[in-house]
Amino acid sequence: MYLALLFFLIPLLLSMAITLVIPHLAKQTKNDKEKLSPYECGFDPMTHPRIPLSLRFFLIAILFLIFDVEISLLFPVPFSFLEAPLTWVPLSLFLLLLSLGLLHEWNMGSLEWAK
Repeated sequence: MYLALLFFLIPLLLSMAITLVIPHLAKQTKNDKEKLSPYECGFDPMTHPRIPLSLRFFLIAILFLIFDVEISLLFPVPFSFLEAPLTWVPLSLFLLLLSLGLLHEWNMGSLEWAK
């Protein structure tokens, strides 16, 4: 009982001591105009912060993420052939579905950067 209480109190007291001591030991920095401004990287904070995003770029990025995840699902395929030789059936269905999706996107013109 006392051992469990000891294992609870020592980390609690140690974390409280560190929380109270560290702010006093930390180096204080001076706040100047550049540090208080919203941007430190050379941008003018008085201009419009929103830059219009191309919808074409967004769609291609989403397609890339989808196909990237699907390719990561194909990595364990060689190891699955060692375990169960009949894994070619679901693999072929998966690759067929992936190919049909790619052909559909290609026919819809989603893979073209500019028209």
